[in-house]
Amino acid sequence: MTEGQEAAAQAVEAAAEAAGNWARAGRHAGIAGAAIGVVAAGAAAGVAIERMTVGRGMRRRARLALDAAGPYGTLRGTPGAAIAEDGTELYYEVDEVGPEPGRPEKDDRPGRAAKNGRNGKGERSAKPVRGKEARAAQEAQGGLRKRLTAALGRRSAAPTVVFSHGYCLSQDSWHFQRSALRGTVRTVHWDQRSHGRSSRGHGQIDGTEEVTIDLLGRDLKAVLDAAVPEGPIVLVGHSMGGMTVMALADQFPEFVAERVVGVALIGTSAGRLSEVTYGLPSMGMKAFHWLAPGVIKALGWQHEIVERGRRATADLFAGLIKRYSFGTPEKVDPGIARFGERLIEATPIDVVAEFFPAFAVHDKTEALVAYDAVPALVLAGESDLITPADHSRTIAEVLPDAELVCVPGAGHLVMLERPELVNDHLVSLVERASAAARSSRHARA
Repeated sequence: MTEGQEAAAQAVEAAAEAAGNWARAGRHAGIAGAAIGVVAAGAAAGVAIERMTVGRGMRRRARLALDAAGPYGTLRGTPGAAIAEDGTELYYEVDEVGPEPGRPEKDDRPGRAAKNGRNGKGERSAKPVRGKEARAAQEAQGGLRKRLTAALGRRSAAPTVVFSHGYCLSQDSWHFQRSALRGTVRTVHWDQRSHGRSSRGHGQIDGTEEVTIDLLGRDLKAVLDAAVPEGPIVLVGHSMGGMTVMALADQFPEFVAERVVGVALIGTSAGRLSEVTYGLPSMGMKAFHWLAPGVIKALGWQHEIVERGRRATADLFAGLIKRYSFGTPEKVDPGIARFGERLIEATPIDVVAEFFPAFAVHDKTEALVAYDAVPALVLAGESDLITPADHSRTIAEVLPDAELVCVPGAGHLVMLERPELVNDHLVSLVERASAAARSSRHARA
């Protein structure tokens, strides 16, 4: 039997197992169960095609190459925990101003690791980078640091930049932005409830409270109270994190008016998510919005079976994740693409099911006016299929003084796909926010 024939045989066997797992998950779900059966068939076909067309040797070499890629998501800070109103522990990390962990104070040359090969928190240091592109990126990052240092000054109360991540991600999705700002400005990175290192939502475990965007806004307030008890704040939110930032303003407008000096809303939406087509034709879009809530709820009930199905159809899901994460996936570094896949794959299906209904009823357009008085950045990928760029244009209409940036060819995970561009605009926002905060403080003095 040739390698191709052997791969085909293995593909058929794996596809049959995958289809069986997904079908069992939806057996008692009525119409939703029928939809799951369709998904299972499509997943099985995808696995078969992948394994018949890509030999085992090639897949093995690809995995080895990705394993050797950069240490995305390994940056760690000082850990802390905030307690939400229902007792859920919300994990956050703080990067203070000063030398980066693991970087000698007197040797800040890019690519130089600590002598023991590990930083102060015990994770691996980044490998030395090589080549013209790497040197250019390092020089650009150095320029960003100099700009921030000049803008923040030494005597003023510099803002703390707080990052809120999106649905099915974690604080590690801000890897490149965290690296760019690290040591120059105080930053806080937190994991939304049931995501990353935060605890499962207590209200969801015991069934006493459904996930809502308002609940996430109150979670953010708990994190701010714990991690940033005083001083000005710049809020940065991606996707669901941007909605969380809107919910904070909706419920705590006085806090926002007093403490928030800048806001960045990246790849997010203020509402009308039920109208998103996800790149599907009209009939497909209508079917998705009709069936998806029931399908995902059914998957959540059968999470153990579904997780086995996800593992069996990993090749297909990798393709779907790339399509819906990146605008031009063929141009994305494979290591970064794999990093995005790992972030999404780490979210259990029952958590996916708990959060999904909240988006259909999300509407915070009116709450946006709370940020009209501060410098704002609204940024989106023009090829975003999850929160289309038109939703960011709508936000910018409510915030007419905001800087609107729509990135050609970029998708939903624009901060991973175009990190240098996002970093540059974030630094510009912090510069403007710092200047506005100083002006406001002098006016009150």
